Amino acid sequence: MNKMQHLSAIDAAFLHLETAEMPMHVGSLHRCRLPDGYDGNWHDDVKAHMAKRLHLAPVFTRKLALMPFDLANPVWIEADDIDLDYHVRHTVLPRPGTQEQLEALAARLHSSLLDRSRPLWEIYVIDGLADGTMGYYIKVHHAAIDGQAGVALGNAMLDVTPVPRKVKAPRHRRPHAYQLGVAELLGAALSNTWHQLRMVGRLVMPLGKALAGSVRKSWAERADSSGRSLFALAPPTPFNVTITNQRVFATASLPLAEAKALGKAHGASVNDTVLWLCSTALRGYLKDSRELPAASLVAGVPVSLRDEGDTRMNNQVTMTFVELGSQIADPLERLAAIKAATASMKSTMGVFGELIPTDFPSIGAPWLLSGLVSLYGRTRLADRIRVANVTISNVPGAQVPLYMAGAQMLDYCPVSIVIHGVALNITVQSYMGQLCFGLIACRRAVPDVRDIADGITRAFDAMRRLAPALPAEAAPAPLPAPAAKAPRKARPKLEVVGKAPARRRRAARTPKAAA
Repeated sequence: MNKMQHLSAIDAAFLHLETAEMPMHVGSLHRCRLPDGYDGNWHDDVKAHMAKRLHLAPVFTRKLALMPFDLANPVWIEADDIDLDYHVRHTVLPRPGTQEQLEALAARLHSSLLDRSRPLWEIYVIDGLADGTMGYYIKVHHAAIDGQAGVALGNAMLDVTPVPRKVKAPRHRRPHAYQLGVAELLGAALSNTWHQLRMVGRLVMPLGKALAGSVRKSWAERADSSGRSLFALAPPTPFNVTITNQRVFATASLPLAEAKALGKAHGASVNDTVLWLCSTALRGYLKDSRELPAASLVAGVPVSLRDEGDTRMNNQVTMTFVELGSQIADPLERLAAIKAATASMKSTMGVFGELIPTDFPSIGAPWLLSGLVSLYGRTRLADRIRVANVTISNVPGAQVPLYMAGAQMLDYCPVSIVIHGVALNITVQSYMGQLCFGLIACRRAVPDVRDIADGITRAFDAMRRLAPALPAEAAPAPLPAPAAKAPRKARPKLEVVGKAPARRRRAARTPKAAA
């Protein structure tokens, strides 16, 4: 008999909110260096490698079983037959095989939906890079993993030496053709709903008390300041629009040790430094086109609710909001504003973190959520109801070289999700002494996302000039050379103000510019 595993409300929400314009999978893009003298077929090696590792992570071997009439959240069941020729694919870049072509391919692959009749993952082995490295792109549905679970997934697939570790083979069981019946599915849904109601019921009183106390504290603090109202919307920007299914993607890589040292010189954490770099790049980008709002940009920042050591393949995350101080011209004052905003966010999460439920009753949820997201997208409410301007996420990763089927991964660039109303997502993954930035955006809203990625690099140069002399051990570690790309003229200024680039054509109303 198939063993069912219920999707939590958060996991299932990524299914119910998914549309053709808004795929809900996450992924990563890598360049991989093959061993010296290698003359094999790496695509075949990756398939063989995955065949030996599928049983190490349930996301590779389970698929969805939908509830009758979509009355409740679906369940995970074991897939009887996994077609690796479907899940592990091979493609070749056209000449000359530049980094920009690799990023464009990743954007195109990331725009298509995963097949829900199969396990929700795909891998692409990419040949043709000019520098002789191999490209590797993987995407997995967000219903199956969050950022921290993705790191655990990588641990199952990857090795820390060029020679793959030996993995104990799975136990062979007789295949079955068992199908879940309607009565069994409905019974499981009702049983799970009763369990969810009991769990949520235990949290209602403490959560209500914490919420009331937090609201009183917030109003008291804001009564003495000119800060943003607790219930104010984020300011209008070109990012706050209804999106299409077309994507653009760009990457940037910065030395992690130096980023930590630069932040420490100003009393800032790595997260604060990442937010400042993004804020500075976005400020310059919007100021270039005279679209910088007078109020601060607001970032939606995912926060993990996962206990240390928890490697379950599910979502344990919530969303918080942080003002980026983008309206502040002075870079150090902007950093101070970000530090204050993140401190406030951490204080709030300290109160609510353990009280936020990760599961809810699901009866009727598929219909309700699917209907709401359709209404939100088709009525263009996303253009007017702005909870955040951009999503920014920072995921810690391995600091030792990782290997996939014998090839060393040189970088670890995350590819995440954009949604109606938030057409830009910046996700950062630390890996092997690097901060690897992955910027994914709706092509119509942010066609020149590469400009923002370059702005992050310029912001880092500006932070170097702002910091006092750093100790020798904070010197940046050498980064792997990227694939061939057209050289860009460096711009030394912190912010560059000029005419809007001719290639940007936006229909959005231009907000009042900050002074």
